[in-house]
Amino acid sequence: MSLPAFIDLTVEEQAAELRQHFKALGASNIDDEQGSEDDLGNIVAVADLCFKEGSESEAEGVLNSIVSMLVLLPNEKAEPMINIFCQKLAKPPSSKLGLVCLRVLSVLFHGLEPVSPTRYTVYHALVQVAGQVEQIKSVFTDLEKMRAQLAPCKPNNDQMQKLLRILHEALLNSRESELASNVMVELLSTYTTENASQAREEAQRCIVASLADPNTFLLDHLLTLQPVKVLEGALLHDLLTIFVTEKLSAYSKFYEEKKDFVDGLGLKHEQNVRKMRILTFMQLAESASELPYDMLEKQVQLGENEVEEFVMEVLRTKLVRARIDQLNRKVLVSSTMHRTFGKQHWQQLRELMTTWRSHLRQVKESMLTIVNEQAELLSQQA
Repeated sequence: MSLPAFIDLTVEEQAAELRQHFKALGASNIDDEQGSEDDLGNIVAVADLCFKEGSESEAEGVLNSIVSMLVLLPNEKAEPMINIFCQKLAKPPSSKLGLVCLRVLSVLFHGLEPVSPTRYTVYHALVQVAGQVEQIKSVFTDLEKMRAQLAPCKPNNDQMQKLLRILHEALLNSRESELASNVMVELLSTYTTENASQAREEAQRCIVASLADPNTFLLDHLLTLQPVKVLEGALLHDLLTIFVTEKLSAYSKFYEEKKDFVDGLGLKHEQNVRKMRILTFMQLAESASELPYDMLEKQVQLGENEVEEFVMEVLRTKLVRARIDQLNRKVLVSSTMHRTFGKQHWQQLRELMTTWRSHLRQVKESMLTIVNEQAELLSQQA
């Protein structure tokens, strides 16, 4: 990759120019007689001085010059300097300089060898800065891509947990609630039965955020996470279980008895009722292809004139496919997402796939028979 440089000079000449530049900015740790490799550490230590004076473009040029020298060093010498360099850039004094730091760190990240352990450090700083300037989507788009980027440098579990925490915070600050939820679930999945209790508070925040999100309906995967299992017996776990397996009547009873608890979580009762109505409809649709209005009125606690509007709302979520039979006052269900996907559903899916494979084999055999017969006929005619 072609890296931007402070000026088109050799490494030694760049170091000399940088020494003079930072001395002019007031650096007291710079020695005119030092060599480029020895002096680079001192230059990095005062890298943030370039934020004090001059334009953003000048600061970016200076920092990119430092980057062009860092990437040439062997890893054992570069690592401590890159750690300090990232610390200096991780707290920019303004949004404009934050964008400068974001671009410089990106150059450094892509300039390092994929297997370099310091790539993790730089990526962590990238996320931190991107979160501050609300540019997180320029760094992170999905978990799969992030894993692929960091896999060669092999970050350990503790490092990944630290990164996922700051990434979750950055996504929330950027109002990317869906991505933030995915990242939190990924974080909780890194815990085992031995250390799950350490993530108890994070599990609680994850549950509350998922319940509060008006577009999140499928929650059964949360119950499989070890930090969530630690909460079994707690009221929050009981509430989550209702949203995973129960109907609106169960939630209504829970809220009646534990109103202060639910309100204390910051959850809005009206939104909870809306979500539970949709989940109840899904559960009813799993076991019946025809849902009479009378039953819906009772199960989802709606008035006679509210059913059709509610069904239209359910259809807009695309969780259920159905049509309304106004004449006969019923809803005809074509298909629905399952609120929970357990062992029996995997077995059903396996049986379905096995049947499809058998049918495809029969089609293939029939086509081969036809081809062979046609080939034999053509051979006889020839």
